[in-house]
Amino acid sequence: MSTPIKKRSLMDKNAPNRSTGIINGESSNILNWDDVRFAWAYPKYKKMLANFWTPFEINMSQDMRQFPELSEDEKDAFLKIIGLLALLDSIQTDYAGKVADYLTDSSLNALMIILAQQEVIHNHSYSYILSTLVSKQKQDEVFDFWRTEPILQKRNDFVTDGYRAFAEDATVENLLKSIVYDVILEGLFFYSGFAFFYHLARNQKMVGTSTMINYINRDEQIHVDLFVRIYKEVLNENPEYNTKELETFVYDTFKKACELEIDWARHIIGNKIDGVLLEDVENYILFTANTRCKQLGLEKPYPEIDKNPLRWIKAYEEIDLGKSDFFEQKSRQYTKVNVVDNGFDDL
Repeated sequence: MSTPIKKRSLMDKNAPNRSTGIINGESSNILNWDDVRFAWAYPKYKKMLANFWTPFEINMSQDMRQFPELSEDEKDAFLKIIGLLALLDSIQTDYAGKVADYLTDSSLNALMIILAQQEVIHNHSYSYILSTLVSKQKQDEVFDFWRTEPILQKRNDFVTDGYRAFAEDATVENLLKSIVYDVILEGLFFYSGFAFFYHLARNQKMVGTSTMINYINRDEQIHVDLFVRIYKEVLNENPEYNTKELETFVYDTFKKACELEIDWARHIIGNKIDGVLLEDVENYILFTANTRCKQLGLEKPYPEIDKNPLRWIKAYEEIDLGKSDFFEQKSRQYTKVNVVDNGFDDL
């Protein structure tokens, strides 16, 4: 039976400031960034702060003119993907807070709070996009797609059921499994949707929206890395859970996730979007799954996919926007963040 995880104490005057374990340890819960357990936490904190942005910074005037000119299929995909992203980021905000309660180290709790705040901004961005482009009635309809689209319900139940197991029974095993679902949500389920918006951008369409998506994409890459680090630290401190059964669970869960994501791509993109090959999108999903499994320390579940089939997308995923306009690159004099090549094109 998996070991229960105890919640972090509000304050413990008999415990050290530096936690004695990532979970089920002791800590005063007093945050001193010069006395934390994990050396990577403070650089991660600085990077997350440097990425701060708000939807208000994005000029949507061009998108307002262009949206009515999109094809009906492009409009349909645009709105349904926004609806999907809104649901996923809403779930993510709550999940981050639940994980934070069980991390002994106060620095990791702080990172989770920032992560949750960024998810709130992401969710606000979807409202901001929709309120700019469509009526309030249509906006409400988009935010209810998760209730009315069966294929969306299937995908979303897959993640929420994985999260719910941890929320209702906080054990080491359920925490590890929930992190796998998190990496899928933030590192896989978003990505075919992102690809659609980047495809519009490379055709000079809906650039304001794509700018916002790029900021979200950049945040999500950091979030995935944070949860991967937590996953590895939990296993490092609790090696008895680093089992063949867990490895099999990761592979099986990613394969199911890919099936769901490919079904969604066929439904929402299919061969309806000019210039987007469905086969490339499907292989991009498998390639992304390979990348995430590699980050978790495992072999590729799809070894036959060793190149990114959407190589053009790298210019959008990894562009150093800082706080500048997507194409015009007009400086807004905010902190710029350097994005290092993460080898995403070759595995």
